Amino acid sequence: MGGSGHEPVMVAEVRELLAGRGTVVDMTLGAGGHAEALLEAGVERIVGVDRDPDAVREATERLARFGDRFSAVSARFSTMPVGNRVDGVLYDLGVSSMQLDRPERGFSYRHPGPLDMRMGPEGDSAMDLVNSLPETELADLIYRYGEERRSRRVAAAIVRARSRQPIRTTTELARVVAGALGARPGGPHPARRTFQALRIAVNRELEELAASLPRAASSLAPGGRVVVISYHSLEDRIVKRFFLEEPSLDILTKKPIRPSAAEATRNPRARSARLRAAERGSETVGEDAA
Repeated sequence: MGGSGHEPVMVAEVRELLAGRGTVVDMTLGAGGHAEALLEAGVERIVGVDRDPDAVREATERLARFGDRFSAVSARFSTMPVGNRVDGVLYDLGVSSMQLDRPERGFSYRHPGPLDMRMGPEGDSAMDLVNSLPETELADLIYRYGEERRSRRVAAAIVRARSRQPIRTTTELARVVAGALGARPGGPHPARRTFQALRIAVNRELEELAASLPRAASSLAPGGRVVVISYHSLEDRIVKRFFLEEPSLDILTKKPIRPSAAEATRNPRARSARLRAAERGSETVGEDAA
């Protein structure tokens, strides 16, 4: 892949499901890796969506060689209007590599940066939540969105630390969490789940996904496909339930597709990825059936 140097997750599987189609909406444009791969695979037109204006600007520059086959808009995907029928919708959920690799965005517990975590310019930051939420609410947030079983211990440590001085940076928060939980040699960073929880809460990621999926399904032309790559069970559960309950969709993946061993070794971000896909049936339902 040219351009940013980032390898999009499960690009071969995405290409197989969407290649050669008419218009595809990439709801999580990021650095533009999936969009580029699909345009090269014969998709007639890609509309990219990202709430991060920097991502839209950089992807637009990267994909300028495709001319009017590519366009992009800065918006939350839950707000995208349902307009003309499209032949595919793609989601690659979670934080993008471009955001994660930039310490100033505040997503990484491994690099110093401001405790921000906002995917767009609006709303409260992670620093706001960490320094203002009551201890019980903070513990519940970390447990719910991070699936951190020791969330109460983490929240108590955060409250003790912020009583001395506000927690303003990623490294300060990571140090507090590691001090509360301890580090296991060779294991994942102890702050990983707490950072995930805060990122999801700051960006309202689960609410965005739940609001967007029905709009995506209703925008599909007959035979159009929706493809979703998720990275943790909370997202995957929402996608699985929606696919099962949406009468206009036929499920293409009885079980989620996982990345190959080779890709998981080559691209660490792919290790937890799960891909689900569904197709709109040829017979329309609801309002379209009239």
